[in-house]
Amino acid sequence: MINGVINVYKEKGYTSHDVVAKLRGILKQKKIGHTGTLDPDATGVLPVCLGSGTKLCDLLTDKSKEYSTVMLLGVTTDTEDISGKIITQKDVCVSVDQVKEAVVSFEGMYNQIPPMYSAIKVGGKKLYSLAREGIEIERTARPVTIDFIRIEEISLPRVVMTIGCQKGTYIRSLCRDIGEKLGCGACMENLVRTRVGSNLLEDAFRIDEIEKLVKTNQVEKIVNPVDRFFDEYPKVCVSGRNEMLVRNGNMFKIDGISDEKMVRVYIRKGENDMAFAGLYQYDRDNGFYRPFKMFLNGE
Repeated sequence: MINGVINVYKEKGYTSHDVVAKLRGILKQKKIGHTGTLDPDATGVLPVCLGSGTKLCDLLTDKSKEYSTVMLLGVTTDTEDISGKIITQKDVCVSVDQVKEAVVSFEGMYNQIPPMYSAIKVGGKKLYSLAREGIEIERTARPVTIDFIRIEEISLPRVVMTIGCQKGTYIRSLCRDIGEKLGCGACMENLVRTRVGSNLLEDAFRIDEIEKLVKTNQVEKIVNPVDRFFDEYPKVCVSGRNEMLVRNGNMFKIDGISDEKMVRVYIRKGENDMAFAGLYQYDRDNGFYRPFKMFLNGE
């Protein structure tokens, strides 16, 4: 079984679920998950977790993301992107300066109403399922954080932007909200996800490329080890009694590293190698490190 993460380039027309299903067949491995849905018409970075790496799915979903998008002013649709049914069309009678002012006003935190065509569940049912049945329900606005918006080009009615944001942000809805502020409406015409955490677009592999690497027994070369995603935390190697405690998923105490908020813990694997055991979090109340997320299975 392969353990780790592959930085996949999701092509247009595939759902995120499609990508996972195809890789499950190519890699002949059941334990696979992705780290955040991309719309079928969107392209770009989709980290796919394998084996024990699937424990990373929730952690990678929380990572910051970057997108390149084209906003089309003057058009609104039921899906908030260009693939949907047109609801309104208006002349775009705004200046370039007005567009710039409206766009940058959304930097920082703001309350965003998620789109009906989304995977958010309400009453146990996904919103997009309700939308396909012609049902629209009131959605509660949720706080989202826009780290930055960089305007790359304005050629009205189109605006090309690079956006950095945090978990839960819908770029379609951001375009909608900018259009509303300008009074002409807007929808998203194109979307490319260029980064998820440390996974970059230029390092992503297409499905056909992955398949070729599998056939030549080289796929391990593109599998990123789990611990690579926690480089910001200090590395701690344990032995003796502490190693036994870690192997059993218990707390441990060690001199010299106390009060670090989070550490990467390694145990012995063979005579000269160390294996990543998991993330441990410092417990101030008792001075011990307690398990935060364990990755021992598949070591």
